[in-house]
Amino acid sequence: MNTVFTTGLRGEYNTTGNLGAPRINRIFIDRPENSQFIFTDPYDYFVKPVGTFHFTNTYSPITNVTLNECGDRTNGEDDFKAIFAVNAGKKLGLGFRFDYKYGRGYYDSQSTSHFGYTFWSSYLGDRYQAHFLVSLNHQKVTENGGITNDAYVTHPESQSTTYTSDEIPTVLSQNWNRNDNQHIFFTHRYNVGFNRKVKMTEDEIKAKKFAIASKKENEGQKAKEEALKKAKKEGKNISREDLEHQKKFTGRPDDAKIMGDEALVNTKGSVDSGRVSLNSKAAADSLITEQKKVAEDTSWLKNEYVPVTSFIHTVKFDNFKRIYQAYSTPADYYNNTYDYTGALAGDSIEDLTKHYEIKNTFAIAMLEGFNKWVKSGLKLFANYDYRHYELPDSTASGISKYNEGTLNIGGQLSKTQGTLFHYNVTAEIGVAGQDAGQIQIDGHGDLNFKLFGDTVRLAANAFFHRLNPSFYYRNYHSRHFWWSENDNDFKQMIHSRIEGIFSYDKTRTQLRVGFDQLTNYYYFSQSYNITDSYLRTGVTVTPMQTTSTIGLLTLQLNQRLTYGILNWDNVLTFQQSTDQDILPVPSFNIYSNIYLKFKIAKVLKCDFGADVRYFTKYYAPDYSPALGSYAIQGNKDNRVKVGNYPVVNVYFNFFLKHARFFVMMSHVNIGGSKEYFFTPHYPLNEQILRFGVSWNFFN
Repeated sequence: MNTVFTTGLRGEYNTTGNLGAPRINRIFIDRPENSQFIFTDPYDYFVKPVGTFHFTNTYSPITNVTLNECGDRTNGEDDFKAIFAVNAGKKLGLGFRFDYKYGRGYYDSQSTSHFGYTFWSSYLGDRYQAHFLVSLNHQKVTENGGITNDAYVTHPESQSTTYTSDEIPTVLSQNWNRNDNQHIFFTHRYNVGFNRKVKMTEDEIKAKKFAIASKKENEGQKAKEEALKKAKKEGKNISREDLEHQKKFTGRPDDAKIMGDEALVNTKGSVDSGRVSLNSKAAADSLITEQKKVAEDTSWLKNEYVPVTSFIHTVKFDNFKRIYQAYSTPADYYNNTYDYTGALAGDSIEDLTKHYEIKNTFAIAMLEGFNKWVKSGLKLFANYDYRHYELPDSTASGISKYNEGTLNIGGQLSKTQGTLFHYNVTAEIGVAGQDAGQIQIDGHGDLNFKLFGDTVRLAANAFFHRLNPSFYYRNYHSRHFWWSENDNDFKQMIHSRIEGIFSYDKTRTQLRVGFDQLTNYYYFSQSYNITDSYLRTGVTVTPMQTTSTIGLLTLQLNQRLTYGILNWDNVLTFQQSTDQDILPVPSFNIYSNIYLKFKIAKVLKCDFGADVRYFTKYYAPDYSPALGSYAIQGNKDNRVKVGNYPVVNVYFNFFLKHARFFVMMSHVNIGGSKEYFFTPHYPLNEQILRFGVSWNFFN
């Protein structure tokens, strides 16, 4: 239901307001690190890393179709998703996914459209396994730069004219960001191990018994047909009814005994070294019983291949193209203008940048529990990352090309077996190339034990990262923004984190405590002036780095309560940054959902409730249309705070067999305070009636 919102399932993201708009997470501990192509980072709900993708392996075909709708052909939103997955036998699986998001926008010059196509396949053999993924994405976002004057929303009574949302003046028009990206991922491994006998599962035993019974029945039917044919050939008149009364000879019964030709009893003086003498009937019966038990036990065993060592190869190819296009730019909007070969005349803009990356990884993995010297799972790997970038330039070719290569080595120790204690530690070091000296150490551990009849989980996460600024922090050329690494002496950023998580299933409680420390933190800063007529002038964006150390404390409580049909889910987050100018975060972030959960006619599951998302005021990051990224508000003279405004949605959610559908009225509290901004100068949508359906088809 809440998946339709760009603000996230619990409203934890800041956004420019529309479906398919760029966003940034307010909860810093959940904010991913910058990728090499920063222009798609604000669209992490659409362009997803391979590590979050779920490959399918299914007994029967799966189809899911999801559609969310609101508004009309002028300002409405369409969110459509279709998934199909199937297996060709036990080992080979494949599927595809289609994503389509179209937000026409309730404000002027705000439309978005996203198309995504994904195909995947997997082969899961005993010795050889492979996973393959192809993803193609096209994105187009119209940029309006926000509304010119927040008072159109916060104090509409101060305006001489009443405006509807699509009539409110915006800073920009005829400006677009376009992103096209393609991704190919392939990983395969060869396992070396041994075979062993293991007991079948209950379902497998039932299936085998059914197959045995069916085979006997088929053999009996076949014997009848043969008997009828033989009788007809010999001129005998035998009907099927007569055969039913005859004995069925479908093989020796399980309890049959062989009579006749018994072994001779040894007479006195005779010698038979090949036989075992049983001196009593009880001993003979005991031996026969034991033999039957062994035969029965082994009949419900299956062969299992146990891999001990794996040889792994992974290749990943990512290709990106981004165009910032403008047919009209307000006078004096930008502080600087740069000429490059092929630049459009006048106020038109067409800034193009390209990037592709090829990464090969080779690894040897020794599985847990089978190594004589290392009882944990052990993996050693090396990868080479080749990156290519293109930017506009004033040279004769009009293009500056950059190539970067990095060689990394690393290892991983893990324990995943058992129920009490697990851990995973990974270290990767850049040994040569652009990222030489870069270090990434990540660790996770969890302890699980029983308390008052339920499970308590204590988990710990920690990492130490020393990272180079990604390419576009070091180099960027465009019509109005220009910098290169020769102008900035950026140092490697050091980011460390320690996090503890306490979970107790009995009370449905999760407590999360984390602390981040950042040294040489790099970021974007955007500055501009606002004139008396609410126009923007002198816009600049600058990559910056602070030499000071920033600390950030995070406390989060996730609590779910139930009393009868009444349910109340809460996520409360407290954050404190030691430098709110450079790393701004809200002190409190709250999500609360209260609802009634019941059934109608014992088959229709219903949820009826309301949820609210809220955060305290703070100097939230501004959004730069020309860069397509978020940046801190650099000009303290005109920076603004957002927050201290609850957004309430009321909904009905239904689930019947394989179908889910909902009806929602979002932002029902529009009549109260008017400060509904999550990003400076970008108001949220007003009250909207929404519909959605998700249907699963199982064959």
